[in-house]
Amino acid sequence: MSTIERASRAEGRAAYRAIPLYEGGHYGRVEIDLSDNTNQWGTPPAAARALSQLPTSAAARYPAAYAPELARAIADYAGVSPDMVVTGCGSDQILDCAFRALAEPGEAVAYADPSFVIVPSFVRANSLRPVPVPWRVGGTPDAPTLLLDEPALLATGARIIYLCSPNNPTGTVIEPASLERVIADAPGIVVIDEAYVEFAGWSAVSLLPEAPHVIVTRTFSKAFGLAGLRIGYALGAPSLVRELAKARGPYALSAWSEPAATAALAGDLEWMRSRVAEAVDARNRLSGALTERGWRVYPSGANFVLAVPGEGLPAAQAIARALRESGIAVRAFSALPGIGGALRITVAPWPQLERLLHALPARGAAA
Repeated sequence: MSTIERASRAEGRAAYRAIPLYEGGHYGRVEIDLSDNTNQWGTPPAAARALSQLPTSAAARYPAAYAPELARAIADYAGVSPDMVVTGCGSDQILDCAFRALAEPGEAVAYADPSFVIVPSFVRANSLRPVPVPWRVGGTPDAPTLLLDEPALLATGARIIYLCSPNNPTGTVIEPASLERVIADAPGIVVIDEAYVEFAGWSAVSLLPEAPHVIVTRTFSKAFGLAGLRIGYALGAPSLVRELAKARGPYALSAWSEPAATAALAGDLEWMRSRVAEAVDARNRLSGALTERGWRVYPSGANFVLAVPGEGLPAAQAIARALRESGIAVRAFSALPGIGGALRITVAPWPQLERLLHALPARGAAA
């Protein structure tokens, strides 16, 4: 066998070579990191105590295969039965499993665009076809809103319709009536990503009893402050949840993840809800402050805001670089469909956001 033949065998699947590697922010160490939408108020106390009490010997044994204790705690929290819960290594894994388990190769996955950036990669990795559908733009040029294009999504005939509410990176909360219409007329499965649901005040879980074709995914990475433990879950009809569990496989959660998340649900709900209230207040104050400075800010129901620099301000990427030089990281997007260059800014305790506001360039600053 020639060297060229060996090299071609070492390249892996041809379809994968066109899939970009998720890069994230990769900002390195900064004084204030507002780039990844994690909980800037830290780790919940009951979860921290549970982690401190685990013996180091736990590392030598496998955890429970499917985290049944955590599934029961999640069921109580979400108001469903335990057989409607499956856990995973972050909601990313749950989404990957949903695309793999619930659609045949070659079928379509439609989604409102822009949305969670890794979704098209998961779709392609599972030999499916991503079909982006632009949001409809409402409001005014200075105060835009994004609306779901229900007819266009349904017209795709997609096997899976993926919707993120609140949406990442825009913060858009899909109107319940709009979501209900899509669910009612969807030709296949509807996956609703609720990673930021605790900040929004409304959940599609209330629709599950009448919608056996709907999966709702969530995470402990945002409101619960456990991003480093990688804990996600899905809620849905037992028949669908079982298929996700097959795709997920056993031992997806570590020996530390299940007890920490279970403890958070048992002892940290008041802590979490207080931090959510602080985050919502900070979000509203930040949105107002940016608007006063001439930024175009999209309405958000999450723990971040998406803001477009106004006239006389440098481009979003240039502002992000300048902020990083001052020790502050935000997520910059150069060309979001229908939006253009924008910054996604995670909310945090107000003193951190004041630092951000002071570091932002004034109108007329050089690009």
